[in-house]
Amino acid sequence: MASHSDTLVVFFGATAGANGGKLGSDEREIILLVWQIVDLHEKKVGKLHRCLVKPDSLELTEQGKEETGLSLEELVSAEPLDKALQQFHQSVSSEVKCLGRSSYTLCVDSPLIIRQALHPEASKKNLVLPECFFTFVDLRKEFHKCCPSAGSVQKLTPASMLESAGLPAVSEQLMGVREVRSMVQLILCILDEPYDHEFSCVETVKYKFDSGTCCKTEPVDSETVIRARGLPWQSSDQDIARFFKGLNIAKGGVALCLNAQGRRNGEALVRFVDAEHRDLALERHKHHMGSRYIEVYKATGEEFLKIAGGTSNEVTQFLSKENQVIIRMRGLPFTATPQEVLTFLGPESPVTDGTEGLLFVKYPDGRPTGDAFVLFSCEEYALNALKKHKQILGKRYIELFRSTAAEVQQVLNRYMSTPLISTLPPSPIMPVPVLTTPPFLPAASSTRDCVRLRGLPYAAGIEDILEFMGEHTVDIKPHGVHMVLNQQGRPSGDAFIQMKSPDKAFMVSQKCHKKTMKDRYVEVFQCSTEEMSIVLMGGTLNRSGLSPPPCKLPCLSPPAAYTAFPTLPAGLSEVALYQPPLLAAPRPPQSAAHSAALAYYPPQPHLYMNMNYTAYYPSPPVSPSTVGYFAAPPGAVAAAVAAQSHPAAASPVLPQPGALVRMQGLPYNTGVKDILSFFQGYQLQPDAILILYNFSGQCSGEALITFPSEELARRAVAERSSHPFYGQQVHLLFCN
Repeated sequence: MASHSDTLVVFFGATAGANGGKLGSDEREIILLVWQIVDLHEKKVGKLHRCLVKPDSLELTEQGKEETGLSLEELVSAEPLDKALQQFHQSVSSEVKCLGRSSYTLCVDSPLIIRQALHPEASKKNLVLPECFFTFVDLRKEFHKCCPSAGSVQKLTPASMLESAGLPAVSEQLMGVREVRSMVQLILCILDEPYDHEFSCVETVKYKFDSGTCCKTEPVDSETVIRARGLPWQSSDQDIARFFKGLNIAKGGVALCLNAQGRRNGEALVRFVDAEHRDLALERHKHHMGSRYIEVYKATGEEFLKIAGGTSNEVTQFLSKENQVIIRMRGLPFTATPQEVLTFLGPESPVTDGTEGLLFVKYPDGRPTGDAFVLFSCEEYALNALKKHKQILGKRYIELFRSTAAEVQQVLNRYMSTPLISTLPPSPIMPVPVLTTPPFLPAASSTRDCVRLRGLPYAAGIEDILEFMGEHTVDIKPHGVHMVLNQQGRPSGDAFIQMKSPDKAFMVSQKCHKKTMKDRYVEVFQCSTEEMSIVLMGGTLNRSGLSPPPCKLPCLSPPAAYTAFPTLPAGLSEVALYQPPLLAAPRPPQSAAHSAALAYYPPQPHLYMNMNYTAYYPSPPVSPSTVGYFAAPPGAVAAAVAAQSHPAAASPVLPQPGALVRMQGLPYNTGVKDILSFFQGYQLQPDAILILYNFSGQCSGEALITFPSEELARRAVAERSSHPFYGQQVHLLFCN
């Protein structure tokens, strides 16, 4: 017998849609509750109660009508769920008291009514469930202990259990009444000889999600992990736990996924306590969080550890404080001190343990990234801190939003694994044979399996485009999203997307044409890969037709196919390649002899080409599975051009001309002219400046400058380090 209860309340529920083994899978509301008390000591049975429930949306599927035998007219006069639950609680409490008992436990024929129907619906309607709905016994599991030969637990029903026990079937026709009477008959049967069964396997529903940390060496069963996709970007781990309300998530089992820029990409990996709960979570595929439907797929333990696992002692110590609310701060000045952050947050939002509750994210060399995580002891303090969102600290506005322990681990792992440009050898790049077209462009074809997006907001990123595409995202070819950049390396407002077939491209052009993105409508046209290639290579495409790229760059016309890369030269090591996801600033056109593209072979198949476009510059092709791309420093480009012009002079390791200086902390609107003005008098040419851009086309805050000599470079670092750059302090590092 259950150690904490001497009374069972046999409980049954039905929804307006699917019931039985699919109960709760279609998000339909509860419309029927039936219950009856069983005194385990006296083996007596109480009165049977049947209560209709009025759903918020008065809809009843044909399947629901057929199975329940109910009509909308009957439901209209019923009480809503909160009143029905109140009636249940009062009725059961009064009856248990009359029996002289002190407590009771629910008994169900399947956990679906509790986990998949009642708790999710109550969560959406912000109802506080009575404590009795957080513990229950599953009659199927209890019966299986008595009759192991009855079959697997998942396939047992009240009718099949009666048959296995040799009991007559209940003749009642009303749904709910039939199931409850069958369960009561089974309970009384297994309480008697020869079974003399004791109800001891009590299942629980967690009241709240427990945050925590996860070590990379911790074993994680792949049968307990799912991937949720389509989450609002501002979702926290608590929001995700609420979406899976009724299912038990493991401690620290929510890991929000980040994109290449460290921003949330709308996905999360969730780890449950066992495979049964994971399987129930998969049934919530395309259930809604607010107005958005969430896709739920299987994932692996390895994927979860990659996102949530960490080994940093600093992070472990930071997250060791229990029951803390974590807030992430982004965009901090590089010179910001802990005391300045505490002052910014103010006395109304005190940080746990003062400066000990702050964790600044840094690169491996100790440079700040502009990110920090803050601990608060309660929700009130965290909400006060969130009111500071986009307020000014120094000369920069600061973003604040909720975070998780897994996100702390992920951000720290990402930055601490970023290689440093300043630690690279002096000759980092080896040129390889010239290609006439970037390898990421498809073979030219008249097949109209692409779409062109025109009129995109200039701030739109890849995530915005994928969200704009909606359900059609699954039809995009791998690495099939091409942002078109202008001569300044900024988004031009255009993008091309390769679809899996012309039919898919036509469907997108029909469904998405003139849909809005960030208050702007976007035009969507069907086009061919040939048209896409011509635009990406410098031509133009409009309603009047195609204009090819300028004739002074004939070598950039897209051929029918492209050459594959050779193997990596023996003298080139992987550490010589740049791994941060940066886009190189485009270069002015050179002479016709050097107008061809120069390719660099990285250890991954994703590439970025330094090309001399005159009109538009394609960004690296991307898709939801894309990883980093590589940028080559200006010295390497010059060395590669020299080697191409004079092959005999080429050596396994080419010297880098001039001296390289790295500039950090630049404003996001910095241009080449601004840097030339800052270094006026140091004999710099425009093509000696390489501004690094991120995937959204904005300046990443860094630039590489090649000085004519080491002496000039060292003098510039010494003399200009103390000078503000348009009111902002910048860092100059000599890299040679």
